[in-house]
Amino acid sequence: MPDVRLASTQGRWILLTTVLGSSMAMLDSTVVNVALPRIGRDLDADLAALQWTVNAYMLTLAGLILLGGSLGDRYGRRRVFVVGVVWFAAASLLCGLAPGVEVLIAARALQGIGGALLTPGSLALIQASFHPDDRARAVGLWSGFGGIGAAVGPFVGGWLVDGPGWRWVFLLNVPVALVCAPIAVRHVPESGDGTRHGRFDVLGAALGALSLALVTYALIEAPKGSATVAVAAVAGVGAGAAFVRVERHRSDPMMPPDIFRSRQFTAVNLVTLCVYAAFGGFFFLAALQLQVVAGYSALAAGAALLPTTGLMLLFSARSGALADRIGPRIPLTVGPLVCAAGMLLMLRVGPDAVYVSDVLPALLVLGTGMVTLVAPLTATVLGSVDTARAGLASGINNAAARAAGLIAVAALPLLAGMGEEAYRSAPAFDAAFRRAMPICAGVLVVGAVVAFATVRSLPPGCRKPECLRHASVVTPPLEGQRSKARLGE
Repeated sequence: MPDVRLASTQGRWILLTTVLGSSMAMLDSTVVNVALPRIGRDLDADLAALQWTVNAYMLTLAGLILLGGSLGDRYGRRRVFVVGVVWFAAASLLCGLAPGVEVLIAARALQGIGGALLTPGSLALIQASFHPDDRARAVGLWSGFGGIGAAVGPFVGGWLVDGPGWRWVFLLNVPVALVCAPIAVRHVPESGDGTRHGRFDVLGAALGALSLALVTYALIEAPKGSATVAVAAVAGVGAGAAFVRVERHRSDPMMPPDIFRSRQFTAVNLVTLCVYAAFGGFFFLAALQLQVVAGYSALAAGAALLPTTGLMLLFSARSGALADRIGPRIPLTVGPLVCAAGMLLMLRVGPDAVYVSDVLPALLVLGTGMVTLVAPLTATVLGSVDTARAGLASGINNAAARAAGLIAVAALPLLAGMGEEAYRSAPAFDAAFRRAMPICAGVLVVGAVVAFATVRSLPPGCRKPECLRHASVVTPPLEGQRSKARLGE
């Protein structure tokens, strides 16, 4: 049984290194959006290259995050966490030194691999290290500090872009990793799941990532209308079908198909796809709209987005408690509708937009909707499966959210008729943004309808701090994996 006490020196070191590690991966999912206009100008990149700058990271992270959790269970969570931190730092250094956009995109893909190794282990290390009496408080502190990091991340990113330069958005990860990795090696006890044997589902992970990559390529490059785009689209669908077939026939699949026999779990993941697709597309375009059209600096654009994460950090616990009393159906129906209203209010943001009257109301409404739905969404995911599969269910839900954001960033500019040079022209980008926001709102409405029609049963109460104090706007919280030996505690 784990016996580290939170008040001990070792306990404080464990909390520090896990917060630092998870914050690196979380921030790089959002901070880069603020830097995109400056990256485009400095590297002479078109819109497709900016899409790949975001999506290369999300692609490898979404495709490999379940495999990363399995590697930690098998070979030791601390070991895989440290490898992930070092890998992430090395890829961040390459991003910061990239001489051109092609190298930057490749380095971002490598960053995603590092994120897939360290992200599942961060919370799992806390759950596997601390004494049961201290575990809930430790996870609460981890969630709270992570939420603060998520809230101030875009602000810090904007300050770096306007100050030392966009490259420091990536280079800053290097000193953080130099602190994080040695602390983990010295102070975090090793843990794993000794009951796990069998082979890793490398083929399933490869097919899933390949399918996402090919579909993303087809969507981003579709305006060019080449035969290569059509071939990539067909091959992507084929790889997806092969992934489903492999998962059905493997003895130890990465994504066991039988978990979807739970109608509640399937329904909530459909809601997740709609909600996080809209969020991913919105935050990608909103950061550009504020800078390209409204004339905000990177710092001002990053600061402008603070209300959404701030509201989540402050009020998610109360929302989770309310949903625990009334059930998930109402929050998962009302929340997306409120978010949709917030996105439609963003249509007020144009040239010379005034923050207090044009931007802030939209973000407050959007943040209110996110507060309403995020904690109940996670609680419902965890409550829809057996306790022994909570980690797997959360990992699938997290991967689904990342994949939804990935596809949205690829597809939304295409659907909105955004040309390759649109972000260089304020009128062109503004026109496309005004077509994109109703699309995002429509996807949220679909999510609300799915929730109203399919979410029924009341799940067991999820009072987990990682559910209630989460503040990331692009992914749901990730529940740590638990070994079978510990389920009876």
